[in-house]
Amino acid sequence: MRRYFHPATADICLPEVLFALSDATRLGIAVELSDGGERTAGELGGDIAKSTMTHHLKILREAGVLRVRSEGTRCYNSLRLEDLESRFPGLLGHILGAAASCGYTSLPGPR
Repeated sequence: MRRYFHPATADICLPEVLFALSDATRLGIAVELSDGGERTAGELGGDIAKSTMTHHLKILREAGVLRVRSEGTRCYNSLRLEDLESRFPGLLGHILGAAASCGYTSLPGPR
């Protein structure tokens, strides 16, 4: 089973979180996961190339936005909602709410 680096809650830095969410695809991934569920890269990516999706998920994970859980050969991604809320109260809710109302999604298409 593969192990992934996840920063401790206290080590999550605001500039890294904002950078991770500054890309439209990564912001869309966060919006898709904002329901609190888990999804694989394939479920999130649609027609996005596997290597590109892996890159986006790595940036989100290393910034502390995502948690990855391995189960067999699959990796499930979820938002670190509680951790981010404890570090930056209200921030993620405001960003994701605004992004969802503007139509952001992880699937390519018009926004």
